[in-house]
Amino acid sequence: MAKAESFVRGLAWVAAGLFLATGVMLTYEVIVRYFFAAPTSWAAELSQMALIWGSLIAMPWILAARRHITVTAITAKLSARNKRLADGAAMIVVLVFSLIVTIWGWDIFHDSFVRGRTTGSLLNLPVWIIELAVPVGFGLLAIQAGLEVLGLARSRASPRDRPTE
Repeated sequence: MAKAESFVRGLAWVAAGLFLATGVMLTYEVIVRYFFAAPTSWAAELSQMALIWGSLIAMPWILAARRHITVTAITAKLSARNKRLADGAAMIVVLVFSLIVTIWGWDIFHDSFVRGRTTGSLLNLPVWIIELAVPVGFGLLAIQAGLEVLGLARSRASPRDRPTE
C-alpha cells in the first residue's frame, strides 16, 4: 500500500506544479497583454489544459486524504460501525461513477484521437491531449476508491478518523 500512497502523493505534487504553472502563464499573459499590448497565442489554452489535467489527477489524493467537501450532519451522529458502512457505501458510489466516466471518457478520447480533432485555436492542439485527462483522472479515482473500500473492509476505523497529511 505504501507504493500506492507514494504514487498518489506524487500525482498531487504534479497537480500542484500544474496549478503553479497556470498561475505563472496567466500572470505573464496579463503583463504582456496590458503593459506591452502583445498578448500571447498560447497562455490561455495551455493554462486551461494544465488546470484540467491538474484537477483530474489530483482527485485520488483528495479522496485518500479526505480533503473533499463533506456534509457530516448525519454521519457524525452514527456509531463507528455505521460510519464505516456509510463511508463504504460512499466509496462504492464513487467507484461505480468513476468507472462509468472512465469508460465514456475513453470513448470520447479515442474518437477524437482517431478523427484527429484539434482545438481550432491559434495553437490548434489535438483535442485528445485534453480529453485523455478524463479517463486517466477518473480511472485513478476508481482505483483509489477501490483501495478505500478494501481499507474499510480491513479496518475498524473510519477513514475520516485517520490522521491527514
